[in-house]
Order: sequence, then structure tokens, then C-alpha cells
Amino acid sequence: MKATVVRTYVDSSVFGGVYDEEFAEDSQRFFDQVRAGRFSILSSVLVAEEVAQAPQSVRDLFETLLPAAELIPVTPAAVQLQGAYLAAGIVSHKWADDALHVALATVAGAELIVSWNFRHIVHFEKVPRYNAVNRLEGWRELAIHAPNEVVRYDDEDV
Repeated sequence: MKATVVRTYVDSSVFGGVYDEEFAEDSQRFFDQVRAGRFSILSSVLVAEEVAQAPQSVRDLFETLLPAAELIPVTPAAVQLQGAYLAAGIVSHKWADDALHVALATVAGAELIVSWNFRHIVHFEKVPRYNAVNRLEGWRELAIHAPNEVVRYDDEDV
């Protein structure tokens, strides 16, 4: 039985995670599974802007994976949804870009967001709030996880 490819929005923290001792193994495992066809990457101009400020190794990884990615523009619908997250107090205006990541993924129809941002994106109190706003605004819910929560490990039965 062929596994379904999961449309996955990947924020800049996962690209950088490949070069961070704490997150390297699971970030690399995630990108290996992207290359193997388990996940299809959705990225955005916002991720590209953030990665442009990162070390060269992170920029190189992003450029290597970009041809296989769907690059999402910032649309009025995403900005409106970001505003709804901010109005709901999920994050403050100081962290508006984090809300925009979630909005971009939602509007683009991602099934999943992967991020190492435990403060503003992958947080047990924030995920249900993002999804509640999505429902109220007429969008579908999406899963939000860290890469180590979504990768398959070699010793697992599929």
C-alpha cells in the first residue's frame, strides 16, 4: 500500500535545525523523508526572507530543496487570517510573522506545519486556538508538530 504524501509547510527553524546540535538529527531525518517522497514541502516568501538572514549552510540547504517546494506568496487571505489570530490574542503583534506562517500554511491547504518554534507555533495551548480561529474563519484545521513528532524511525513498522 502506497503511503500518502503529506503537504507540509516547513518554517525556517527546520532548515536551521539541520545545523543545530539539539535539532540536527530529527531535522535531517525529516528532510531525508522529504527526499524519499513522504512529505511535499510548502514554503513561503516569508521563510525565504528569514533564511536569507541565516548562515550560508542554511541558505544552501534551502536552495537545494526549493526546486521541489511549492513557494507560497503572501496573499490578502493569509494577511486577513493572520489578523484574526492576532485579534484572538494567540500571539502579540511582536510575533506577527509567526502567526503569518500559520496563516500561509492554512490558506495554502497544508495538512501539517513542522517547526521548532515551541513558543509561538508548536505549543499545546496555541495549536487549538489557531485551529479554532481557522474554523471560525471558514478554513480547515491543520496539524502543527515538531519534526521529531512526524518522522518515521527505522525500527518502526509502517
